[in-house]
This record gives sequence, structure tokens and C-alpha cells, in this order.
Amino acid sequence: MTAETIFKYFPNLTVEQQKQINSLEELYKDWNQKINVVSRKDIDELYQRHVLHSLGIAKVQTFKDGSEILDVGTGGGFPGIPLAILFPEVNFTLVDSIGKKIKVVNEVVEGLGLTNVQTVNSRVEEVPNQFDFIVSRAVAAMPTFVYWVKGKIKKESQHERRNGILYLKGGDLQEELESYRTAEIFDLTDYFEEDFFDTKKVVYLPMKFKG
Repeated sequence: MTAETIFKYFPNLTVEQQKQINSLEELYKDWNQKINVVSRKDIDELYQRHVLHSLGIAKVQTFKDGSEILDVGTGGGFPGIPLAILFPEVNFTLVDSIGKKIKVVNEVVEGLGLTNVQTVNSRVEEVPNQFDFIVSRAVAAMPTFVYWVKGKIKKESQHERRNGILYLKGGDLQEELESYRTAEIFDLTDYFEEDFFDTKKVVYLPMKFKG
């Protein structure tokens, strides 16, 4: 898969956004040789397994200008960097506890000229701010993840959908989500035709607040 497939699914990108997406492969291949943040197998499938997969969140939820998004356990910058390209007027905070991964993220952000991304090298529990949505890609089982991000979501929603978690997960989620009755599951096969997405989903979990 090439960047062209991304443009097929997201036809309204500006010239600058297309340029940034085209630059991703070279930037990641270059940095991955120095600091391995993406598996060798996956680096050749970067646009499908990382970029388009990350953008599955955007098919479920569009972020309004000025909103604040936290990417937890961003690793090499996914889903945060592709989403930051797609939403240049939205503020993204990418957090990971592993310093070398954040170093790569910083270099990629600089190489792309992104001005709407800040990075934090720490555990998510130590991030002080609150956010409209928290995004992530299967870094832990949902109960663990919910515990990690407790208190990190703003109570006031500015989107039609209530603030909460947008989580990229795969496989059978019934058992993991049985205690979350408000969770909604979106199959990425509804948006993307590639076989890779057959078992891939976005889980939306609105945060409950005692009023």
C-alpha cells in the first residue's frame, strides 16, 4: 500500500497534508534504522498497518478545531501523528514512558513541520492536563486503560459525541467490554476494504461523570 490509498479514503486533504503523508515512509524508514520503533515487517506496510489504521479513528470521530487530544502509549507516534496531520487545528499531546520512542516521535514531528503536537516522556498518570478525547492503540486491556486515564477527560463536551476514549482494538472484545455497557464498537471494515481491517475496530467509551 502506498500513500495514494490514504488519499483515496481521505480525498479532501490539502497539498500540504498530502506532502506530509508522503513524507512519513521516508522519515520512519530512516529513523527506524537508528532506533527500532516499528517492526521490520510493519515498516514495509507502514501506510496500511500504521497510518490508515490510525486514521480509522477519524472515520468514527471528527475533532473540532481547538480541541485537545491525548495519545497514550504513542510508541512511534500512532495514532497521534497521522491524526495530527489530518486535524492541523487540533492540539495533540503524545505520551510514552519510553524515551527512545519519544525521540523518534519528536524527529518525525520536526521533519513534518507539525506545530500542533507536543510530546511527553512519562507515564500517563503523570500528565497534568485534561482532554476532550483520549486515543490509543491497544496498549492495555480496557479496564487497565480506563484506570490509567482516570481524571484525564474534560467534563464539558464540545462535540456531539460525549468526551471519552477512542481505542483501536482487534479481535473478540465481548469479554473485555462486558462491564462497559455504554461502549460502542465500530468495525473498520465499514470504512476500509483491505483484508488487514477484517478484525480491527474502534471502541468508543464515553466517560461517566457523577453530576
